[in-house]
Amino acid sequence: MKRYSRRNFVQLLGKGAAASLLLPTTVLGKEQDLIKLTILHTNDTHSQIEPFPLSHKRFGGKGGVLQRKVLIDQVRSMEKNVLLLDAGDIFQGTPYFNMYKGEVEFRAMSEMKYDAATIGNHDFDNTIEGLDSVLPHASFEFLSANYDFSNTVLDGKVKPYQVYEREGVRIGVFGVGIELDSLVPKACYKETVYEDPIAVAQTYSRKLKEEELCDVVICLSHLGYQYRGDKVSDIQLAEKTKNIDLIIGGHTHTFLEEPSKVMNSEGKEVLITQVGFAGINLGRVDFYFDRKKKRRLAFQSDKDWSSTVVV
Repeated sequence: MKRYSRRNFVQLLGKGAAASLLLPTTVLGKEQDLIKLTILHTNDTHSQIEPFPLSHKRFGGKGGVLQRKVLIDQVRSMEKNVLLLDAGDIFQGTPYFNMYKGEVEFRAMSEMKYDAATIGNHDFDNTIEGLDSVLPHASFEFLSANYDFSNTVLDGKVKPYQVYEREGVRIGVFGVGIELDSLVPKACYKETVYEDPIAVAQTYSRKLKEEELCDVVICLSHLGYQYRGDKVSDIQLAEKTKNIDLIIGGHTHTFLEEPSKVMNSEGKEVLITQVGFAGINLGRVDFYFDRKKKRRLAFQSDKDWSSTVVV
């Protein structure tokens, strides 16, 4: 990713906005008949509160919550309908987590006005009680449909899904997580029960489409993009379910320059996206809807916004 100055970044955004207008105007019809929904997303930020040192061989100067906030604020200043989502593993990786146990991370995300996040395996690293103790610092929703927290301190504090509305467009968001056994000590997640993410995803995506009447369904997944064996991944999740429009993934720290397109069980397209780790990139996907029927017409993906900005 290039390193942008604040001035160059503003110019870049302006060019991106002008280019994005070409899609609905020339391909889909009159711009005033369309609703644009912008999804911003992160995954595996791993307590990277400050940028990597400039001496870092690969990511020098990249990452950091202040630089990410600059990008988010710029997008929100230009787009009317924005959702900001995270696919888990917010914790672990720098001394900030070791010292403050997640409070700094949640406060920073709250300042950035995240709408929702799912729970990754490293978010249990300070035990489930430790996670619960810093939840008051998070002003956003935690969504997890396949972790049953009934017999834990998180009972009633984590939702399976949430419905958001932007200009009449209903957006259903749910979360799924990886199996914790062998990844996380039992003492950390206690009586949390893992349920099959594919079966759970099918249940909740159907509910969101058919009962909640959502125009777009998004899965926040901390399963991992793809594996060589039979381990459940985002690719499998997309192929074996229906009703999901977009999977925002995490866990495998996969750098995708643009979303992968996978056919679901009905032969319909599902988008899968993931933007590496440590807040190095901020992902963006734009959906366009017919204003009258709220029917999704198209999507556009800008290549990952670099979260390296000189302010």
